[in-house]
Amino acid sequence: MEKINNKHAWIAGACVLAIITVGAACYILYQNKRMKEYRLQSELIKEELADEYNDLSNQYEGFKMTVNNDSLIAKLESEQMKVQRLQEELRTVKSTNAKRINELMRELKTLRTVMQNYIQQIDSLNRLNEQLTAENRTVTAKYNMAAQTLSQLSQEKAKLTETIQMASQLDASNISVICLNRKNKTTDKIDKTDKIEVRFIINKNITATPGEKTIYIRIQKPDDDVLVKSRANVFTYENKEINYSAKRSIEYTGEEYPMSIYWQVEEYLMPGTYRVDLFADGNRIGQKLFLLEK
Repeated sequence: MEKINNKHAWIAGACVLAIITVGAACYILYQNKRMKEYRLQSELIKEELADEYNDLSNQYEGFKMTVNNDSLIAKLESEQMKVQRLQEELRTVKSTNAKRINELMRELKTLRTVMQNYIQQIDSLNRLNEQLTAENRTVTAKYNMAAQTLSQLSQEKAKLTETIQMASQLDASNISVICLNRKNKTTDKIDKTDKIEVRFIINKNITATPGEKTIYIRIQKPDDDVLVKSRANVFTYENKEINYSAKRSIEYTGEEYPMSIYWQVEEYLMPGTYRVDLFADGNRIGQKLFLLEK
């Protein structure tokens, strides 16, 4: 009888332990879910707060365009710099730092109150200026236009920045690959090829930053291996270090620039389709396939 009672006690204890274990697991899962939801919510709040700071900074920029008063412009610039400092801090603060995020939300409310005071000052100044000259009435019209378009400018700013970056990238055209023998004559024989010339034009681009540019080429064999003189010859592309076959530095002025880069053949070249890629400023600016036959 005593053994049966002990067995029942063990079974009951095991059941209680199982219930506690399941309960603890459920509680942990629930807490993890809550923490994940909290992090997502905090990240969303941070993003929304960043948008509001950005809008406020844009508003100050717009208001400066409508004011013809050096003293008031200086005050607006000072407040805008304060907004931008807090905006920069918001970019670096962790989304889990709820205390600082809440403080930045309160700071935003204070800044908006200050903004309202400046709006009242600007309105008063514009009403006074309307009575003076036609020039001041034009300024007032610009202010009204700026106030109506600020929201649109904020939305288009990111698109415009991306467009400018893409427009300023270099681009190569008229890419051709020529095989040369030891006498620098063209050849179509693989075993006679002493040099490979990659000839192309860097197109005119007045939006690109002028100055020294390094142009890289990568010659990829039919087996996808890259022709290199040294595995240490690398450059950065899409946040990775990749090998290049050859390079050449030029002084780019924004005008069209015809050029060539050569590969000195010192290895066995297999027949097949090769690919040459051109790079500059971390961007791929051109590509060309070419065939080497026996």
